[in-house]
Amino acid sequence: MAARTEYDAIIVGAGPNGLAAAITIARAGCSVLVLEASETVGGGARSGEITLPGFRHDICSAIHPLGVGSPFFRSLSLAEYGLKWVYSPVPLAHPLDDGTAVVLERSVEEAAAGLGRDARAYERLMGPIVRGADALMPDILGPLRIPRHPLLLVRFGLRAMQSARGLAERIFTTERASALFAGLSAHSMIPLEYAFSASFGMVLGILGHSVGWPLPRGGSQSISNALAGYLRAIGGEIVTGRRVDSLRELPSSRAVLCDVTPRQLIRLAGDRLPPGYIRRLARYRYGPAVFKVDYALNGPIPWRAPECTRAATVHLGGTLPEIAQSEQDAWTGVHTERPFTLVAQQSLFDPSRAPAGKQTAWAYCHAPHGSDFDMTDRLEAQIERFAPGFKDQVLARSVMTASDFEAYNANDVGGDIAGGASDMLQLFTRPTARIVPYSTPDPALFICSASTPPGAGVHGMSGYFAALAALKSVL
Repeated sequence: MAARTEYDAIIVGAGPNGLAAAITIARAGCSVLVLEASETVGGGARSGEITLPGFRHDICSAIHPLGVGSPFFRSLSLAEYGLKWVYSPVPLAHPLDDGTAVVLERSVEEAAAGLGRDARAYERLMGPIVRGADALMPDILGPLRIPRHPLLLVRFGLRAMQSARGLAERIFTTERASALFAGLSAHSMIPLEYAFSASFGMVLGILGHSVGWPLPRGGSQSISNALAGYLRAIGGEIVTGRRVDSLRELPSSRAVLCDVTPRQLIRLAGDRLPPGYIRRLARYRYGPAVFKVDYALNGPIPWRAPECTRAATVHLGGTLPEIAQSEQDAWTGVHTERPFTLVAQQSLFDPSRAPAGKQTAWAYCHAPHGSDFDMTDRLEAQIERFAPGFKDQVLARSVMTASDFEAYNANDVGGDIAGGASDMLQLFTRPTARIVPYSTPDPALFICSASTPPGAGVHGMSGYFAALAALKSVL
């Protein structure tokens, strides 16, 4: 345990948001202690050898467009603490059943060129917003507030507020373009017919063109280690292996920031919060689960479409209607037969991930909340569909169900890695409707997890804004 008995701020949880909150407060000259239940920092950004010796896998997050695009991360000299971004030649490939693949090239024009008669529609959708990405991202990645660039945000918002399916079917005429946009939007983990599901496709597309979809050399743990190293260098303290069951256990402090979801906040701080607020937290809704398999492979994935070897991320789901059905099924409690599957092949571009001549693969699909149904056969059938012979390359696999995710990280309630459902009702009111969403009725208590704006992703922005709220009000 730390030697001091009093701090300006204590952070519960050393995920990227908790570390971001601690860094922001420490940079303001305050004393900070971070307490983490696990033996390593990182939360959803950790890595380990979970199949065979020498094969290093990302246990949750793997590809990080929001990490490299985060205004907060960009303000830190994380390269000095070991973080190195690795870029595949193209951010994303999306194979189809005809043996070809749609490719999200870094250039909007090059991506559009692969979309046939939808080329101009894609350029009109993405071009102007990508050109303004540096100005737009700070307005998007945060709570509702007066935007710095209102006209650009309105242009983005008019498209983002739509359903992904509705937008794609309205502006695209080809299977290739609509499939690409469906795959991007399915990261929302909500039905593609829901309002604002298009926002996820827009943001990920913008990031793909403007900053890429990189992976951290050595694994996602490198991001967390760099944040921790930065924090320690500016005087912050971190104690791992220290589970907090109640805020009453903590040393004295002027502020406490919790990198937890509403369910854990009730457990930690129920005696400090009024009953009405607790009831509102208890009504917070969690989204679908993730079912994930990590693979140790004897060689590269044998994709039919050669374009897939150029991308660290591959979306497997076929057409827009098929992807939409998969996401609708997961949302409504059905174990879909053909799940939309996300594959990352980091070792193709980062040889530190596997022994010489071998490869790793990271793959997940969405499943009903809390489900422990084994989706391995269905997930692997999707990979085989676009890469015949894949199973012959498998040396070992590690499977994680919904309960495995929650056991690994308590914030993954029911296997929900997004910190709560991101439908229209909760996109702007996470975790409850408050002017300052990071605050609670206790003026010294704040929430700084993905259950606050801007939501899921390894970007640190939720922690950053929560820390600003604490600095403004009590520190």
